Amino acid sequence: MSEQNTAFDYSVEIDFDACTSCGLCEAFCPVDVFEMDSYPVIVQPEACWGCETCSGQCPEQCIKIIPNPNAKPVEVAKRAEDLGKEEKELYASWAKKLKDILNLRWEPVSISLIKKGEPLPDVPIPNEHMRYCQSLLAARRGLSIMLPVNRHACPDGTSILGLSEMPKKLASGELYILFHKLATVEAAQQMVKERPHLDPYTIEATVVTPLAKAKTQPEVIAVTATPEQMMWLSMATSYYTGHRHDFHASGYNAQCVEVTLLPYLNHEINISFGCYGCRASTDIGDEYMVMGIPVSVMPDVIKGLEELGKKAIPQSRSKIYLPPC
Repeated sequence: MSEQNTAFDYSVEIDFDACTSCGLCEAFCPVDVFEMDSYPVIVQPEACWGCETCSGQCPEQCIKIIPNPNAKPVEVAKRAEDLGKEEKELYASWAKKLKDILNLRWEPVSISLIKKGEPLPDVPIPNEHMRYCQSLLAARRGLSIMLPVNRHACPDGTSILGLSEMPKKLASGELYILFHKLATVEAAQQMVKERPHLDPYTIEATVVTPLAKAKTQPEVIAVTATPEQMMWLSMATSYYTGHRHDFHASGYNAQCVEVTLLPYLNHEINISFGCYGCRASTDIGDEYMVMGIPVSVMPDVIKGLEELGKKAIPQSRSKIYLPPC
């Protein structure tokens, strides 16, 4: 990996009394921390992202990834200016209308990708590592989280979002075959080829906060909701145009690609069903989906939702066309 990819400091511990030398840790590690001899050998400890794929795949549970408690905190050379009062009030009003009209359980989330060299907002940086999907889906519960590259735990999502390079095992499709997510290496390579990504090292940090408490101008708004609530959001976007949407979803890279990057690049809403990673590492319920809404279309979404909320939504929810029993 490039020297620019500064991962958080971790130590890898292996219980060799329990280890069966199956080799899965070497096979699944996306950044080649291990090599196999009679037992796994830790050859690149500095490359570890703390993603815990090795420990998660170990059948004997004999691998532990331990963060360094003395790791240096992230240095913030310059803080971004706080949002103005009017802008804060606007985002808070959007959040309230989304929640009230749709009857959302979770907070709408503001997503910002801070470009390299830009000042960082005053948002907490966790001491522990997190996957991007974990931070995004934690923000819907009210948390504000900023993740520079050395607080990200998923090298796949991090490379997609432009904070790092893509590890070779992910670029080649090899890991997708090991996870039994795709039938062939060719299929895995095609999936990787079709998904968008930002250039490596163009993004300094990801910032996610509840929209009502946005600390920086959002670029995408993420809404976690049921299919019925997603229907109304889609209709709100089309209320003034009649436009039918072409959603891009695959079940791969849900929060990083489908919820964040596609709306960020295409300036159109996109729906995600979730993916293996986010459903395995967060508490998102089986009944929920996530929509990414580019901030540029939010004024029309809110106006359309207000109009639908006057009659269409309450009538539909009261089942006005259901004949009496």
